[in-house]
Amino acid sequence: MLWAEHLTRDRRRSVHTVRAYRASAERLVAFLGAHWGERIERATLARATAADLRAYLAHRRGEGLGNASAARELSAVRGFLAWANADADAPRLRGPRVKAGVPRPVSPADAVALAEEVADDAAEPWIGARDWAVLLLLYGAGLRIGEAMALTGAVLPLGETLVVTGKRAKTRVVPLLPQVRRAIEAYVAQVPWPLGRDTMLFRGAKGGPLAAGVVRRSVQAARGRLGLGDRTTPHALRHSFATHLLGRGADLRALQELLGHASLSSTQVYTAVDAAHLMDVYRNAHPRA
Repeated sequence: MLWAEHLTRDRRRSVHTVRAYRASAERLVAFLGAHWGERIERATLARATAADLRAYLAHRRGEGLGNASAARELSAVRGFLAWANADADAPRLRGPRVKAGVPRPVSPADAVALAEEVADDAAEPWIGARDWAVLLLLYGAGLRIGEAMALTGAVLPLGETLVVTGKRAKTRVVPLLPQVRRAIEAYVAQVPWPLGRDTMLFRGAKGGPLAAGVVRRSVQAARGRLGLGDRTTPHALRHSFATHLLGRGADLRALQELLGHASLSSTQVYTAVDAAHLMDVYRNAHPRA
């Protein structure tokens, strides 16, 4: 597909981003073909209007797409339409916004969409791979941002678990999901500097240790583009890790160990968050609520 070749060659996007954007373009073409009742060619894409994009997003939302994922999908298809017809203006359509209210954990789909958006906006493919790995590590393993920044090359080669040093120099062992492990390994394969046992695992653009502030600023910019609230921070991904595990029946003591909390009372806050989420579901779903 020429669009994918353009993203790879001219935009220098990561393999992950190219795959996601190509899938978005293919979904749009299939939708417009059914919507217009005709075969879609590159030239016919110039007819796409904001109303067509609204219809497409409504179709995707009906398939369960969340707000942040919908915003990212819109960004991808608008880029595709702009590329397909460089002489025409892409349809303008504001992405979905998240309503202000009680802070909530980032949903799994929105956590992935956030990581994808940050990685896609990176200046270099290896930096995109780095950002993708860092954010998946926060969400998939529940690390604090400082804990991720403190990892060294000594953790390589990766296994099924990772030894993390947390507050007050307390160490803990956390499981590594295959997706997280693959993300880190993909970054390690691309980083242009050697990773010794005593050097930081995650490196900045000029080769020094990656600063937590760089990650925070990237997340801040991405959440604005995705319509996520200002409480969507790197640390919120750790909160989401805990809340989602608890919602799936995780033992509170086990969760305490995974998070590295010195006191169980620090972990118990997530029971209140999960209960608040359940009440929201009840109020929205129950006919007498």
